Amino acid sequence: MVQVKPLNAIVYNQEKVDMNDVIAPPYDVILDDYREELYQRSEYNIVKLILAKGSKDLSDENNRYDEAKRNFHKWLDEKVLVKLEKPCILYILQRYTTENGKKIERKGFIARNLIEDFSTKKILPHEFTMGGPKEDRLNLTKKCEANFSQIFMVYSDSEKQIENSIDFTQKPFIDVTDDNGVQNLVYKIEDEKTLDLIEKVMQDKTLLIADGHHRYETAMNYRNLRHAEFISASNPLAQADEILKQVQDDVEVGYNYVMSYFTNLDDENLLVFPTHRIITKWVEPYVLLDKIKKYFDLEEFQFNGQSKNEVKAKFLQAIEEENEKQISMGLYMKNVNKFYLLKLREDVSAILDEFEVPEVLKKLDLTVLHKVLITKELGYTQDEQMAQDGIKYIKQESEAFDLVDSGKAEASFIMAYPRIKDIKEISEAGYRMPQKSTYFYPKLLSGIVINPL
Repeated sequence: MVQVKPLNAIVYNQEKVDMNDVIAPPYDVILDDYREELYQRSEYNIVKLILAKGSKDLSDENNRYDEAKRNFHKWLDEKVLVKLEKPCILYILQRYTTENGKKIERKGFIARNLIEDFSTKKILPHEFTMGGPKEDRLNLTKKCEANFSQIFMVYSDSEKQIENSIDFTQKPFIDVTDDNGVQNLVYKIEDEKTLDLIEKVMQDKTLLIADGHHRYETAMNYRNLRHAEFISASNPLAQADEILKQVQDDVEVGYNYVMSYFTNLDDENLLVFPTHRIITKWVEPYVLLDKIKKYFDLEEFQFNGQSKNEVKAKFLQAIEEENEKQISMGLYMKNVNKFYLLKLREDVSAILDEFEVPEVLKKLDLTVLHKVLITKELGYTQDEQMAQDGIKYIKQESEAFDLVDSGKAEASFIMAYPRIKDIKEISEAGYRMPQKSTYFYPKLLSGIVINPL
């Protein structure tokens, strides 16, 4: 049973701040220049909590975690941040228009859910995580004792019971548009009838972590840390497992829960974008092509008097169309004025057997790319891939091309859009996709609500 509960929410005092000035995207997509811009936008911007300036060295008195803690408590004292009087769930409509003009309205809600170990199969991961980000987020959580950002969860409900219960005629609690032009309409749900409905509907669901794997595993680590502290401070003659059960069963223990955003997998407005692979370690272009030709047929997209953008648009469309038929991806290399469409020629099972890849993962383009090209042919170790040493994982399609054009990368592998059904099948089978496989758009804003632990 999945336990979803209302938040004891801390929010910005909109009588003292303009929400447009204090929101920010999640910490992991904020580059240095943008962080500085957010710092200048308002002295109360949430970036000063989620990604404060300073070192990650805890022995440094100017470390970022102590800075975040000072800001957090100062803003609470100044009533810039206030705790809502009643527990609530926040329902969000995110409205935006895609590049091809389609209007999207993604729906979901923010609540807190009981942290479950993955072994219970109630909450499923779909990607691998890296140690550095988890250590960073754990240090922040220990200092501030709060969740500043949400885990992104998806569930399945074809009847759309929760969506149909929300009264959208009420005035939004928050109406804010982010820097990408996404309007966020936030409704405060406090009535017991709707809160009970949400809790009941979610009880029999299996949750899939769409985004925020590092934050979820951090929440698990923080919970385990606090449980260990509780046991050590308790009667040493008592049984540890009895003490642990006592604190685990206490719904009021904040650190047993984590703040999450929940959206319906059956909503046609749920879009998943790819994360592209960028090779930054030097490789001679035609040596790379020779390696690729062992497994893939190549189709060239040359400019031939057409504008580069026109050819790029056809190239990107071809990637999607071909990937529906067979494993395919794009390639763009430094100092090579053309795009390449790579179409897998070999039988996928034959080339992946030596890596002992489970059947459910063999359908993924990223599995072939990482195992066959990046590991086998280019010689990257698993540690290098996890640490992004010589390889980067880029969400923005334009950046994947710009890094090559600017000479900062040798090649970009352009990936097709992931299929939600594949993500679901892999997770339900108990496996994970390669790290940074998916990009659920739009990102959730930080600054809408804070969950105290």
